[in-house]
Amino acid sequence: MDKRSLDKKFSFTKKNEENEETQTKRTILRTNLVFFSAFVLFSLIITRLAVLQFVQSDELKGLQQSVNTKKVPLPPSRGTIYDATGMVKLAYSTPVQSLYVTLSKDYSKHADSKRKPEEKLLPELNALADKLAAKLNELGREEGEKLDAAEIKKRLDPDYSQYRGFTPRLVKSDLSQQEIAYFLEHKEEFPGVDVVEENVRHYDPDRVAVQAIGYMYKFKGARANRPKYKELYKANSELLRPEQVYLESEMVGYDGLELQYQDELRGKNGYKTVAVNPRSMPEGIESITPPQKGYHLYSTINKEIQQKTEQAIMDQLHWLHTHAISGELHTDATTGFAVAMEVDTGNVVAMASMPDYDPNVWKTGSTAPAVYNEIQHKMGNGTIKSVPSGKPGPHPESSVLLGSTIKPLTVLVGLRENLFSPGQTYLDTGSAYYGKNQSSRVGNTGGHVYGSLTPDKAIEFSSNTFMVDMVGKPLYDKYGSNTGVHQGIDVWDKYMKEFGLGIATEVDLPGEWVGRLEYMSKHESALTRLVQASFGQQGKYTAMQLAQYTTVLATKGTRIQPHLLNKIVDDQGNIVREFKPKMLNKVTFPETYWNTVIRGMATDVKGFNGFPYEYARKTGTSQQVVGRSVIDNGVFIAFAPRQKPKLAVAVIIPEGGFGVTSAGPVARKIFDVYDEVYGLDGTPKKTQAAR
Repeated sequence: MDKRSLDKKFSFTKKNEENEETQTKRTILRTNLVFFSAFVLFSLIITRLAVLQFVQSDELKGLQQSVNTKKVPLPPSRGTIYDATGMVKLAYSTPVQSLYVTLSKDYSKHADSKRKPEEKLLPELNALADKLAAKLNELGREEGEKLDAAEIKKRLDPDYSQYRGFTPRLVKSDLSQQEIAYFLEHKEEFPGVDVVEENVRHYDPDRVAVQAIGYMYKFKGARANRPKYKELYKANSELLRPEQVYLESEMVGYDGLELQYQDELRGKNGYKTVAVNPRSMPEGIESITPPQKGYHLYSTINKEIQQKTEQAIMDQLHWLHTHAISGELHTDATTGFAVAMEVDTGNVVAMASMPDYDPNVWKTGSTAPAVYNEIQHKMGNGTIKSVPSGKPGPHPESSVLLGSTIKPLTVLVGLRENLFSPGQTYLDTGSAYYGKNQSSRVGNTGGHVYGSLTPDKAIEFSSNTFMVDMVGKPLYDKYGSNTGVHQGIDVWDKYMKEFGLGIATEVDLPGEWVGRLEYMSKHESALTRLVQASFGQQGKYTAMQLAQYTTVLATKGTRIQPHLLNKIVDDQGNIVREFKPKMLNKVTFPETYWNTVIRGMATDVKGFNGFPYEYARKTGTSQQVVGRSVIDNGVFIAFAPRQKPKLAVAVIIPEGGFGVTSAGPVARKIFDVYDEVYGLDGTPKKTQAAR
């Protein structure tokens, strides 16, 4: 073999060796990569298992449980609402036994339509409904609810229109002793039937402040009309914990304190953990967590003062129907509204919206159509809302124009705006003119001419012309227009709101109305609106707003929040929350301005003859055009004693005529009973009389 052949062979062998070495290295690299990847993968798996075991175990257990079990809410016992004495129950719950049925099979029409004729379950459901109806009607109270098989089948809800499969269905509440005994002894004959203790809501049969206390309604109906329950319904199955979930048949607060303090009164659900199969049908109960009872409310409403306030209104309405004033009976005066509020605490000791009704008609969560038609115009709280009279045809609502009760504030505005001084005199000729060519006229009630008047005397004699010439017109002249809007209107509005008129009083009740600010309407000129507003003809407000306004006068500038609760306590008597006086705003005027106005609140009121205290008061007769007639509404505000104010009272009698003869006598009776119970001077007179 020559040298060239040897070299070629050597070169080929060397290349083969190099290729083999390279291939070996690649194989080793690949093997290492495989092992490294496996190591990383197993490390990730081990790490994930550790996280699942030690970090997310509780969460996963809960998820696993939710797959196999369901928590069915057990509604709690509702708390009691007491009056101010703590001795009278204004709203309370009593235990009753109710019959529930939990369906263990799918009786829906959809499921039954897929079954063979011999396997259909609807006949079984019908038989159960027939059997339940027979026994319930046989053993139930004679005056109790009567149920036929069709109604029972509807309540069993086999098609899940209201309930999920595992949820117990309420068939009947308030079972008789015979019904309770029978179904407890014959549980084997009625699969899924349970006798469950629940509570029925009751209200004081004496009908104490019924609109303020409120009433209960079923959650299913409440969620359609109350925003609070609409939101809860949306969150029921997704966001809420079991103790917060509401059942469709559960009774909830629908108005008044029952709604305002629903969360506190309700308490928290208990729940039973039910094992379910993949079709959500129950297979057994694993555990029961009892509910937590709701808190109790201690209100500021004093039953004795409240009842005498209500009776005073009804007596006065009767008097107006039977006693002519200026030759006229006021038979259209059929409603009355009053608020009594402590000046220094904000406690509302009485708030009456009359006539009222018996809220016990709602204890089952519904009432007959005939009953509802009878009470619907009495259910609204006319002391904080604008409630219709319920009479056919056009009539004033519960909120009315203030009339002359605005005049103390009108004078304060005039003084504060330097339109006149406290000692300045005005010649009252009985008429005031305004507008183009002075073509519009305002006169005093009864055509009176009062002659020379200082601001305080203008309030006392209730001079309309003073208010027009000294405040309404000058306020218009003082403030020009800004982009077409007269600034005088804004100035007037600012003062009104500082005194609680045209703004929420922030009383702890739902649905408060802020008033109708007619002076803000542009249907009339700014001058006309300011002139009419100056003597009380351009704003409609509630009795609660009037009472708060009166406390601002009494305290010389402090607007305090009215409230209906003293405290909230738990079932062991521990205080959960106490309510203290809360100042909403402070109005600062010179002392001489306040003294001028309060001195002027001295109108003669025969209904107060013999009243043992100096008191500040203002009568009002607001005129309102209704249809083609001019209606006189009676309005009255007062506080006593004059030097150390304790109680402020506001009364409205729509269509009652002069405030001095319609609303004034009601206020006197409220002051008298407060003096008996608490003492306007701090000493209860009832206690003294007992000695």
